[in-house]
Amino acid sequence: MSLIPKSVCVYCGSRPGARPGYMQSADATGQMLARNGWRLVYGAGDVGLMGRVAQSVQEAGGKTFGVIPTHLVAMEVGRTSLDSYVITETMHERKKVMFMNADAIVMLPGGAGSLDEFFEAVTWRQLGLHGKPVILLNVEGYWDGLIAMVDTIIREGFADASLRDYITVAAGLEDLEAALRSALS
Repeated sequence: MSLIPKSVCVYCGSRPGARPGYMQSADATGQMLARNGWRLVYGAGDVGLMGRVAQSVQEAGGKTFGVIPTHLVAMEVGRTSLDSYVITETMHERKKVMFMNADAIVMLPGGAGSLDEFFEAVTWRQLGLHGKPVILLNVEGYWDGLIAMVDTIIREGFADASLRDYITVAAGLEDLEAALRSALS
């Protein structure tokens, strides 16, 4: 019987973004996950940062678990060469399956979909529904505005200061790897 390795859910863009550093961070993240023996859980797309993270994990000999809703298979070019490939009916199911199969959450640069997934995980943590780490990889300061917004939410009285404790900000890959090692050991 084989054991399922510790798994890291990566939320990120289905587009490459405007800066080369975003794709480079996706490559480096995938390599780092594989090097540590952590399985990638992600949205099963083969485009943008999503596709690059999965490709890097696979090229480095790592394990992959992808989840995609039926309506996005064509748009996000579902990557069927994964170790596990799950097709769901809805986005809600996709998010649930991804979350339930992960021991930690990491967010690379992305758009509205990534933010939706991230804030759902943070909200569930705030409500005490899980204790999984939620980590932002702040590539080239991409998430500076989001971090400032969270601080504004707290300052303006819409959340307790503990909200900030549920989000770990990694300035680079070394910080991300250290945070994951601490959380997953």
